[in-house]
Amino acid sequence: MEKYSLFHLEGGLGKHIAATAVAKCIKNNYPHRKLIVVCAYPEIYLNLKFIDKVFRLGNTPYFYDDYIKNKDTLIFKHEPYFTTEHIHKQLPLIENWCKLYNLEYSGEMPELLFNMSQRQFGIGKWSRERPIMLIQTNGGPFKDQPYPYSWTRDLPINITQQVINHFKNQYHIIQVTRKKETGFQGVEVVTETMSHMVFLSLLLVAQKRLLIDSCLQHAAYALNLPSTVTWIGTSPTIFGYQMHNNIIANIPEGTKLPESYLFDYNFTGALHECPFINEEIFNADEIINSLK
Repeated sequence: MEKYSLFHLEGGLGKHIAATAVAKCIKNNYPHRKLIVVCAYPEIYLNLKFIDKVFRLGNTPYFYDDYIKNKDTLIFKHEPYFTTEHIHKQLPLIENWCKLYNLEYSGEMPELLFNMSQRQFGIGKWSRERPIMLIQTNGGPFKDQPYPYSWTRDLPINITQQVINHFKNQYHIIQVTRKKETGFQGVEVVTETMSHMVFLSLLLVAQKRLLIDSCLQHAAYALNLPSTVTWIGTSPTIFGYQMHNNIIANIPEGTKLPESYLFDYNFTGALHECPFINEEIFNADEIINSLK
């Protein structure tokens, strides 16, 4: 009888990229079981050799009969965000996720693999005359985010424009953002809908990368591309990687959080919880020097 490990995950694209490390850890702990993944972004997992089969959430015909009923299947379907270690910021996401499943964690880290066609098409699509600088300075995990600027996540507008002004004559700057969010002068704004692998292939051609806590910083790590990453309401200790140059905002002491429950700051950036009086959350020169 075939033996299976079933890894079920939900959430955003960045979480899926980070979770490739968890999938690898499951396979390393149970190498003789076929690893089945059910997730929202199956294309992230299709090219990974340690994955046997991938299903998209909601598209699992006959799954119970094929993989659950009278089968020897281990189920890995727990949410790491609601563990004591995560809420208290005691362990990095990946390590804590593996601990939640009682796996022996051996330092597995995210992996992102492009097949030949994805790589060739992506590099051709993003080819430009000048060297490319890739920036993602705004944009968050929620399609219905109520504000175009989220103070907990986005790089302040004035800081972003200073960085762009410094590099725009030397680099072709590509900014990825949502359609309703802020585009900047001196950049090529990318908002078009495309496959996730083509989108992520931007990293393959970018000589410099300025990112926030979002999917691209996870993907950059998976591709071994050190980047400058800015952090405000989230922590690089939990979601980041030491390979990057992580620049952390200093949130003033005594910030009141009347609507916070298990976590301090909401990604959407509730206006009344913003502790900053002006936009000097970061020093533009520190970011520029990091990119240099």
